[in-house]
Amino acid sequence: MSLLSILRPAPHVDEIQDEELMRKQYRHWRIRIFYGMYIGYVFYYISRKSLTFAMPTLMTDLGFTKSDMGILASLMSITYGLSKFLSGVLADRSNPRYFMSFGLIITGVANLLFGLGSSIMWFALFWAVNGWFQGWGWPPCARQLTHWYSQKERGTWWGIWNTSHSLGLAAIAMLGAIIATYYGWRMAMYIPGVLCILAGLFLINRMRDTPQSLGLPPIEKFRNDYPATSIKADEKELTTKEILFTYILKNKFIWLLACSYFFVYLIRQAMNDWGMLYLCESKGYSQIFAGTCIVSFEAGGFFGSLVAGWASDYVFSGKRCPIIVIFSFAVAAALACMWLSPYTVGWVDSALMFVVGFLIYGPQMLIGMAAAEISHKKAAGSATGFIGWIAYLGAAFAGYPLSVVTQNWGWQAFFAVLGVSGVIAAFLLVPLWSVKVNPKYAKKESEDGEPSQA
Repeated sequence: MSLLSILRPAPHVDEIQDEELMRKQYRHWRIRIFYGMYIGYVFYYISRKSLTFAMPTLMTDLGFTKSDMGILASLMSITYGLSKFLSGVLADRSNPRYFMSFGLIITGVANLLFGLGSSIMWFALFWAVNGWFQGWGWPPCARQLTHWYSQKERGTWWGIWNTSHSLGLAAIAMLGAIIATYYGWRMAMYIPGVLCILAGLFLINRMRDTPQSLGLPPIEKFRNDYPATSIKADEKELTTKEILFTYILKNKFIWLLACSYFFVYLIRQAMNDWGMLYLCESKGYSQIFAGTCIVSFEAGGFFGSLVAGWASDYVFSGKRCPIIVIFSFAVAAALACMWLSPYTVGWVDSALMFVVGFLIYGPQMLIGMAAAEISHKKAAGSATGFIGWIAYLGAAFAGYPLSVVTQNWGWQAFFAVLGVSGVIAAFLLVPLWSVKVNPKYAKKESEDGEPSQA
């Protein structure tokens, strides 16, 4: 059996006719698949951010500079972003059970191999490999969330799933800082690597493909929650050309979301990658205490994802952009407060990190969801992959370019760049305030004789 045959989507099987059994099976698989991909994405983050918390010790041991580390951060962002787009197209035509699992296993191997080296070229090679297979994590999750959860509930479920980012980063913040401090930076790469290989095997056991592959009806039929496009259109397989050109590259809403995502990810990645170093250098905190502040940032992100998802469902009736705009303006203000705070008081800095995390993770989560909903159900992985590619260009800017800005003009320039980014991210999405789905596609479905509920 070839790898390509394993990755093919699972075929649809005859639908279960016993309604009670069907409901029982739907409840079982929705929970099992959800916690499977949640745990899987926690470990994707553990293998992705292991270097961040090994960085201070690695720099001391090997004599690397901020710019050296910035090169690795940018390389990860570029390879991950490109992979996220290309893998998104592949994931829409693959079985997420194996696609996501294989990617996680390979990122674990890349962490192990990274820890064996000592040169910048060795590090660059395996951090690029890690970045590429990190791109196998997000698109399968977007595919699963759009196939197993309907539009009226999706904001809440997607918000809960998005907390996996924060949990994974909080776990590696504490684990990585402690291991690097007491056992060295190499062990801070080896242990996450082994854990991710084991988590990938667990993921194979837990995950499955679409409801129809298990004899269940589409989620829209199960919950009687039909979006603007008809269920018949949503379940029709799309060609790669249709996915790329009709639903992504010619979709002006996707481009606005992607440009906003660039600036949101610049902020998020900068705080992830440089927040710990800022607290150590500018505030004089220990590496372990700075790690706890990063945990506060991720704790804020955890609650921010939940609140943003819930509010988009129940306050704005499925509209995602109002929350994105409000949170993006607010995060610019929070970053200004963080920089202007004159005191070196642990609880104050920890609280400010919490607030920034709360405000940036809402837009980070909702922009991806909006892209999945404004494109097409069968193009969800590709749409989120495309905007993710643009987002990680922003993340790449948060690596080497921002490290040069910080090295030459100080931390005040660092915070100025982030504050302006928040304002731009908000202004870009003001025109999409009232948009829930793409009206162009809803109109097309109606003209073609399909039922439309726009």
